[in-house]
Amino acid sequence: MRKLGLIAGGGALPVELAAHCEAAGRPFAVMRLRSFADAALSRYPGMEVGLGEFGKVFKALKAQGCEVVCFAGTVNRPDWSALMPDLRGVKVIPGLIQAARRGDDALLRRVLDEFETEGFAIEGAHEVRGEMTLPVGVLGAHAPRPQDQHDIERALLVAREIGKLDVGQGAVVCEGLVLAVEAQEGTDSMLRRVADLPQAIRGTAERRRGVLAKAPKPIQETRVDLPTIGVATLQRAARAGLAGIVGEAGNLLVLDRAAVIACADDLGLFVLGVEPGSLG
Repeated sequence: MRKLGLIAGGGALPVELAAHCEAAGRPFAVMRLRSFADAALSRYPGMEVGLGEFGKVFKALKAQGCEVVCFAGTVNRPDWSALMPDLRGVKVIPGLIQAARRGDDALLRRVLDEFETEGFAIEGAHEVRGEMTLPVGVLGAHAPRPQDQHDIERALLVAREIGKLDVGQGAVVCEGLVLAVEAQEGTDSMLRRVADLPQAIRGTAERRRGVLAKAPKPIQETRVDLPTIGVATLQRAARAGLAGIVGEAGNLLVLDRAAVIACADDLGLFVLGVEPGSLG
């Protein structure tokens, strides 16, 4: 079993992956990205690193004996002028800036290229822990109603279309009306915007309407940045009055599946996995 280097950004995903590796007996080390990684990760072998410290990361991973790396967690686009890179970072960052002008996916691919050039293999979070992805069908006790079907189809269509432009991965549709699309702010902020819309065009706790769809971009580098949902996603969807969430089976990460199912059942939301490319 090859030792894993976990490049950890913010959120629950890196924490869950680290706990999984520990429980499974897989050797690993965590490179905690400064200002992003959860403090809970400091209990694991590894170190804190800055975004521009490529040389420091490579040296630390090799010293730890890591052969494979996994990128997990949220990282906001940096202010390039504010970074404090090491010598290797000084050489890398101009290429990253150029790639970033072509979109997030191009930027991520450029980062992965640097690690592969240095001799590291790349594993996606769904490869580190395969059971994290959404299966086909309903996850939990609640299924979509007939009146939800059009919103499921339209929300998936919109999410895929904005993905073609490398804009985002999510969209919210209620009774055919597009309420929001995800851009740089992320899914949580998008759902907060929906919750602030007039109740006349969105659902409520008493009358749930509308669907959140999440789909990978057609150009998605599937080893990093797959769409993700967790308990917090369901809670914010409920506050926005939505009826449920839909995603592509195998292409959507579900954080703490047992907790997500319990939350969906408690809130009365459906979580639906559809075949990639289908419209539910």
